[in-house]
Amino acid sequence: MASALGASVYTDIFFVAFKLPNLFRRIFAEGAFTQAFMPSFIASRQKGVFATAIFLRFMVVIIAMSLFVTFFPELLTRAIAWDWSSELIAQTAPLTAINFWYLDLVFIVTFLATLLQYKEHFATSAMSTALLNIAMIASLLLYMKEEPETIIIALSVAVLIGGLLQVTVHLIAIKNFNLHRILIGGWKYRKKRDVKEEGKQFNNLFFPSVWGNSMPQISSFIDTILASFLISGSISYLFYANRVFQLPLAIIAIAASIALFPSISKAIKNNNEPEAYRQLNRVFWLLLALLGVATLGGMILAEPIVWLLFERGAFTEQQTLETAKVLSMYMLGLIPYGMAKLFALFLYANKQHTKAAKIATITLLINVTISVILMNIMGAMGLALAGSISGLIFFILTVRGVGSDKFFEIVKSVKLIYIIIGLALATLLLIYTNELLISWIRT
Repeated sequence: MASALGASVYTDIFFVAFKLPNLFRRIFAEGAFTQAFMPSFIASRQKGVFATAIFLRFMVVIIAMSLFVTFFPELLTRAIAWDWSSELIAQTAPLTAINFWYLDLVFIVTFLATLLQYKEHFATSAMSTALLNIAMIASLLLYMKEEPETIIIALSVAVLIGGLLQVTVHLIAIKNFNLHRILIGGWKYRKKRDVKEEGKQFNNLFFPSVWGNSMPQISSFIDTILASFLISGSISYLFYANRVFQLPLAIIAIAASIALFPSISKAIKNNNEPEAYRQLNRVFWLLLALLGVATLGGMILAEPIVWLLFERGAFTEQQTLETAKVLSMYMLGLIPYGMAKLFALFLYANKQHTKAAKIATITLLINVTISVILMNIMGAMGLALAGSISGLIFFILTVRGVGSDKFFEIVKSVKLIYIIIGLALATLLLIYTNELLISWIRT
């Protein structure tokens, strides 16, 4: 994408059109739905009926939203890019309508993935995320030499094709695990009245869960709105840098939290809290070491990383430098965001979704305030730095919500000294490597 379009007005158009479905994709896929659904599903006496009722309820709402956006795409586009001209809004609106239908597909994927997680099967969901990217890459390869307007239309259609592929592989996995029998039975007895109380309990968990889990995504969404007031290309700098930032966050922190959540939920349901904290302690140190190395690598090697990934075709050296600056600011928040994900599991497993939502609200308000201040001083870099500062606040408040004593009990270990020494040595090695790479790149 960077090669075909660079960091231009056309990438800004596509990123705005893709922003809202991508926002919901990250909210759903990164735990909001699962962390509300899983405890209720585990406790449900009629799992099939409960699951079917929740699925139908969501699909009706999401399809209605998609139809509204299809008929009135300008309203949503204007809400995302406040400061854009009428011409840009008109050019972006049709793409907004196309991309929004991905939300319907990603909810189906998330629902089926949650059922598979109940069986502690993660491979299908993990691998299927590549299908969206493969579809988009294929469209770029096919239309690389076309006009930019054609390329962004092809990308939007590819988003829907990728979503359909994701749904298909999840349906195959559901069949292989015989989970389709639960859904068929749930559909047959979906009108049973005694599932209403369970549905009410799910609602009480879901909406706070969405808000609590979506703070980083909503912050990113607000960044897009604020970046529309900055110079052209700012939205793209944020998007490209955030893609790099999301890679270690996803493969380290989010992967660990998704894998741990079913077993922690079952341990707490069985009143076996020591076992739940034993699992947290086991994963904590691995995450801290990996996120620490990723943070140092992302900050120190920001320019070589961006150069390697993006600087070709329409993506210039100046755009590399600007994106690298934004990436460095984002990476400061990697450890706090990742650790907050881990400790938040206990809030959701204990059904303290409202507490998590309050923490997210406080963090979001602070983030918006800092963003408005720093964007006027540092531009797009300021928005990324504000996100990292809010990530630290998010972590502190989450640890306090779970119990600071639990956190300090974990970190009172000689392992902390080993990690600090290891990271110090890694810093020296990375600085030396960066100097060699920069010299080689620019000569």
